[in-house]
Amino acid sequence: MNRKMTIKRFWGMLIALSVIVLTASCGADGGSAPMAYDMEVISGEDTDTSKPEPESTETEESTPEETEALNEATEPEASEKAEETETAEEDIDGAEGGSEPAGQESIEFNGISYRIIQVDGGDLSGEREPNVAVDIGYGDRIYWAFTNEYGQLVHVVADQVTLQFDAELTEGNSRYYPDEAKVPGTEQPDLDEGHIIADSLGGVANAYNITPQNSMLNRHGDQAYMEKVIRDAGGCEDLVATITYPDTTTQIPSRYKYEYTLLGHKVTDEFDNVNPDEVNAVINAQPDIAGADAGGTEEAAPPVTESDAAIAAEPAPAAAEPAPAAEPENIANIDTNGNGQVTIAEAKAAGFTMPIHSDHWLYKYMHDGDGDGMVGE
Repeated sequence: MNRKMTIKRFWGMLIALSVIVLTASCGADGGSAPMAYDMEVISGEDTDTSKPEPESTETEESTPEETEALNEATEPEASEKAEETETAEEDIDGAEGGSEPAGQESIEFNGISYRIIQVDGGDLSGEREPNVAVDIGYGDRIYWAFTNEYGQLVHVVADQVTLQFDAELTEGNSRYYPDEAKVPGTEQPDLDEGHIIADSLGGVANAYNITPQNSMLNRHGDQAYMEKVIRDAGGCEDLVATITYPDTTTQIPSRYKYEYTLLGHKVTDEFDNVNPDEVNAVINAQPDIAGADAGGTEEAAPPVTESDAAIAAEPAPAAAEPAPAAEPENIANIDTNGNGQVTIAEAKAAGFTMPIHSDHWLYKYMHDGDGDGMVGE
């Protein structure tokens, strides 16, 4: 009996143990399903990506010491990149603004951009570069000269013309340089190396301030007289010289035009590049055609009326008094510098038309340099 009970207990325990083993086995098989699900999510079959995030966050975290070391290592690189970015931005800005590399600056005049070049004031070369600007002012003066596409000097501009002063000159000299640029054309016997802005007005002697100019015009004509007027006034402002040519191949101008402000008055002087004495001789040689028509036939005198006869019978009136404008106190309104001499510029500024002839009341207050009875021809 006891043996039977022992056998039953053994079998009971064996059965219980089997049940436990089977239960454990089922539990292991049931846990495999979540692993298969996780693999499907990683493969992308499930769009819910919220599960991997905690793992990614944990791997990216770092200690404060590691973060500080990383920042110190990346700061130089970030600084270099910032400098490269600033340099690139500056290059872009420069391109948009039209600025050129160092030594290639430009200046704009009348809507045209000219490349600035440096030329020594005493350079005797007669060659000019096209479409350039050169400062032709001696010392600190700024006088800009501009050439066109043919290398012709076409404009000279100065905001303020400052006279030459003794401290700028070596002892015994009245010029900055002993000679002037040999611009093509100046080799002709009747043409001078003429300054656009005179040596006495602070201009240099290179090709960007020199043109072949008729020697009489340069020394005794309108060019010389205009320079004297500016010297007597102590300089001028807002000077713009325009030089024109008969064609695009010559360096010999055909005409000069100077616009400037003298003692508050705007003045314009224009003259051809010719010998003024020859022009005056031609003018003086022309016959007086007053009272004749184009065919040379004199016009018939109008009939004399009774009123005309009565007027003719009356005694001649006394000689008229000199015009009030000839009085010294009225001359002061024209002679702006008060030296008792009326210049062409002062006369023009007062509204007088050139030339002034010897029979004009103003003539005696002016300087007739060539003694031909006309001033400002």
